[in-house]
Amino acid sequence: MIKLSVYYPADRGSKFDHEYYRTRHMPLLRERLGDACLRYDIDKGLAGLEPGSAPQFVAACHVYSPTLEMFQKAFDPHRAEIVADIANYTDIAPIVQISEVVDG
Repeated sequence: MIKLSVYYPADRGSKFDHEYYRTRHMPLLRERLGDACLRYDIDKGLAGLEPGSAPQFVAACHVYSPTLEMFQKAFDPHRAEIVADIANYTDIAPIVQISEVVDG
């Protein structure tokens, strides 16, 4: 299994619409990926490790897929639509990583 993680760094002047992300963007992604999306999780940053410190990321998502090949085959035809939707909820440039889930 693989996990696509998308992190949105916290930046004081940036916007992030958590409601849109949760109710519109991520359901769009799930619909377009079909069986290539086993599930997804959404994180909303609350704090850093030190008491009272700000979070490093305002939000993140983790999308689980059976294989990298299956994810890419499902995502690629919809890439432009999914990427274009980002402007509807944020102006933050995301950090993206695809990982192999080795335990869980």
